[in-house]
Amino acid sequence: MRSIRRQLLSVVLGTFVLAAALLGVSAPASAHDAAESSSPAQGATVATTPEQVSVTFNKNPLGIGAQFSVKDSAGAEWADGAVEIVDSTATQKLKAGAPAGAYTVAWRVVSSDSHPIEGTFGFTATAAAAGAAPSGTSSAGASPSAAVPTMGTAQPGTVAAPAPAEDASEPFPWSLVIFAAVAVGLLVAIGILAKRRLDAGSDDETEQA
Repeated sequence: MRSIRRQLLSVVLGTFVLAAALLGVSAPASAHDAAESSSPAQGATVATTPEQVSVTFNKNPLGIGAQFSVKDSAGAEWADGAVEIVDSTATQKLKAGAPAGAYTVAWRVVSSDSHPIEGTFGFTATAAAAGAAPSGTSSAGASPSAAVPTMGTAQPGTVAAPAPAEDASEPFPWSLVIFAAVAVGLLVAIGILAKRRLDAGSDDETEQA
């Protein structure tokens, strides 16, 4: 009987080890999406103010709720129009005539797992874009109080974006389903093995008697 108990203990310990390994494999799959790069790059110095800025992610963000704010050193807003999302890249156009100087970009998107993620980056333009106002003044197309949603708010303003894909809902956690099925299978196998060994032990005791 002691031998049977030891074997059953070994099987149970093996089950826990396998379960821990499966959880370790499924954990990275549940991690949120992340930004991989931006254009211009963080801290970059460009020759002229770009016509657009963008952020590229490790997965394709959903086409809903995306927002960009692009402000110069005076606090004037230069984001123009809706955010465009193509594959894993979200792009925001800038108004014409943006002046030279430092810019801060704040972005917010809904990741592929339906969780909002956000971040910031900055760059400096050495020269103004074509048609920019003289240095020290703001173009008529920009204003520090421009109606652009505030980053980080619980329910930011709506920004037009492509319609969500048919499968835009949160992905089904198949890894957890697989883990549960394996765990149930192992428990059933343990039960069958335990019953057989107990029956075998009973038969041996009967024969010895």
